[in-house]
Amino acid sequence: MKDGLRIPLMLTPALGLVVLLFGGGLLVGFGQSLGYFPAIGLRDITLRYYVSVFTDKNFLQSLWLTFRIAAETTVLSSVLAVALTLVLRQKFTGSRFVTFLFQVPLPVPHLVAASGIVLLVTQSGLIARVLAVLGLINVPADFPALVFDRAGVTIVLTFLWKEVPFIGLVVLAILQSVGPQYEELARTLGANARQRFFSVLLPLIMPGILSTSIIIFAFTFGNYEIPLLLGVRFPATLPVVAYRQYQDPDLALRPEAMAIILVLAVVAVLLLVAYRRLARYAVR
Repeated sequence: MKDGLRIPLMLTPALGLVVLLFGGGLLVGFGQSLGYFPAIGLRDITLRYYVSVFTDKNFLQSLWLTFRIAAETTVLSSVLAVALTLVLRQKFTGSRFVTFLFQVPLPVPHLVAASGIVLLVTQSGLIARVLAVLGLINVPADFPALVFDRAGVTIVLTFLWKEVPFIGLVVLAILQSVGPQYEELARTLGANARQRFFSVLLPLIMPGILSTSIIIFAFTFGNYEIPLLLGVRFPATLPVVAYRQYQDPDLALRPEAMAIILVLAVVAVLLLVAYRRLARYAVR
């Protein structure tokens, strides 16, 4: 057997399973989004479900909310991660323990993180009850309503708690592998701290920031657990809307749910294409 064929043949079973499950499900969902759903008597191919989705004001409002939450999470995660890794790369007393604490959120599932927020910071949560016992507030209901807010602040904060360490771990690995020699060389040439960061460090870590930020945007754009637990009933993010319509006993809503899911899938593909272009530009 030729060496050039060995690796593709070894990967064939795993790739075949992925293509079968993912591709098959995508194909079935695409068919239902076009109105082909024999289980309820729909067999005519049509685009009316896509038209219905894109002309629905509630859909556009949910699309904007989903995009805003994903964009805010991505930008804030990137900025905070870079700032924290610039501190963590320094050696100081307890730096290893602080780095460990920084990485603690990584293995915690998003569903567990959202559940913890509900138990902690709602008006009936642990913090409100403790403050009431200490006499800092009269009753737990006096605690500020931080969860189930229309702006999605708690949703963004929960995403930040999870995603900042993800970007930070990648950026920290890059900084540790590069070492301080480039900065020291720039310092000997008279570059100040600002110039060293924007002209030396940022170009080195930009590929890592771009790759992780695209992943985070795509994930938060399609995530439904945290918005479902921490968001308001309306407006809801697109994944939550699709989930509710898919779970609705009325199967006539299934094609619109599939249309929304396909829109999310197309956005994810476009993000991957954008990442490839940005990555090539950043490497240059």
